[in-house]
Amino acid sequence: MTDSSISPLVDAPWLKSRLDSPGIVVLDVRTPPAGGFVPGSLHSDYATAGWRTVVGGGAGMLPEPDVLAGLIGGLGVGNGDHVVLVAAGANASDMGNATRVYWTFKMLGHDAVSVLDGGFAAWTAAGGPVEPQPAVRKPATFTVHPRADLRATLEQVEAAVQAGGTPLHDARSPEQFAGKAKSPQARAAGTIPGAVNLDIAALFSPAEHRFASPEAVKAMADQAGLPLRDQPITFCNTGHLASVSWFALSEIAGVPGVRLYDGSMSEWSADPQRPLQTEG
Repeated sequence: MTDSSISPLVDAPWLKSRLDSPGIVVLDVRTPPAGGFVPGSLHSDYATAGWRTVVGGGAGMLPEPDVLAGLIGGLGVGNGDHVVLVAAGANASDMGNATRVYWTFKMLGHDAVSVLDGGFAAWTAAGGPVEPQPAVRKPATFTVHPRADLRATLEQVEAAVQAGGTPLHDARSPEQFAGKAKSPQARAAGTIPGAVNLDIAALFSPAEHRFASPEAVKAMADQAGLPLRDQPITFCNTGHLASVSWFALSEIAGVPGVRLYDGSMSEWSADPQRPLQTEG
């Protein structure tokens, strides 16, 4: 389903006014859910339902399209539905539950998808009604039309490092970027050579229940020294945090050609022959 009028972000009042609209499907992807649910919403646990998988050295890879088609169709979501994704809204990393699933829908060719800005926290703060249990729908047929332009493969990242010129964005903390700390998913500390760091924490305000504005996102990228041209590649450890920066750059700020490297540091660092950059 393609509709250029569908916004990447919707707010709580928008959703509240459309809860009973045909074709609007609210998909809660919290891990775990707490405090109830947006009325009529489906629930699919981001961590356990199968939205990400292990492939080779990559810990958070995109599953095969037919596997995702079964997952989505099994929830009762069809190609004619406008999916609104709900995370908890606790912080930028938490919003990654919604932005990573959003990217997944886009990768499958389903453009009728939005993220509830501020997540469930924004919903309750706005006085939205809550139900104790999620809804269940009859299974539907979900047909995928995979695309490759939103994703960076290992081979493409290797080529980008060798050639130079492609902006590489490390979405992790400054400590991990500098090689002073390491995620368990990465074999070794450090970052991909040539990358610049923009910590995703600044891209979302938990207190205000909202993502940064397009102008603020562009200003942060400029301050970090991240060029917004030449198909930037964003990465983290497992493609989770990077989905937040991909969403902010591509969908909020409208930067063309932004790609998410879902293999990220878990895949990149798995081979000791691949170079790593550290400070000092």
